[in-house]
Amino acid sequence: MASPRTITIVALSVALGLFFVFMGTIKLTPRLSRDAYNEMKRAYKSYVRALPMLKKMGVSSILLRKSIGALEVACGIVMTLVPGRPKDVANFLLLLLVLAVLFFHQLVGDPLKRYAHALVFGILLTCRLLIARQPEEQPPEKRVLSVNGDEQPLVHEAAPEKGKMKVS
Repeated sequence: MASPRTITIVALSVALGLFFVFMGTIKLTPRLSRDAYNEMKRAYKSYVRALPMLKKMGVSSILLRKSIGALEVACGIVMTLVPGRPKDVANFLLLLLVLAVLFFHQLVGDPLKRYAHALVFGILLTCRLLIARQPEEQPPEKRVLSVNGDEQPLVHEAAPEKGKMKVS
């Protein structure tokens, strides 16, 4: 049976992955929702206007929106389907992306209701990464003492307990 930790990581990975695939697809194409796509176009134009440095670097609102959308789709697919270390890398990249998006929302003065989802998913990405990076707990080993060919479980550890002094 899978541990609760494993179940949590898998559930968060799949849910977050699917969410970011969906959101990235909305940024890339109007097929899912024309209204949401047009809203994304408008929002990214305001982000580029608020950061003239992007314009000087040759980053248009279209390039920014499509780059972020493609990164969200790619990382979302990895989070959903690819096992192991790549999930953690995708998780970290998405977390950086969420922080950038939160920065953009603050920069243009959006109200909280416009970026609350980014806050929530940033927290979920952080939780998933923290849970995944914790080492798996191992059950304590049963130690056995062999006396005259009979195996008996040890009652006391050889090392003294923390905070107690061993007296000989």
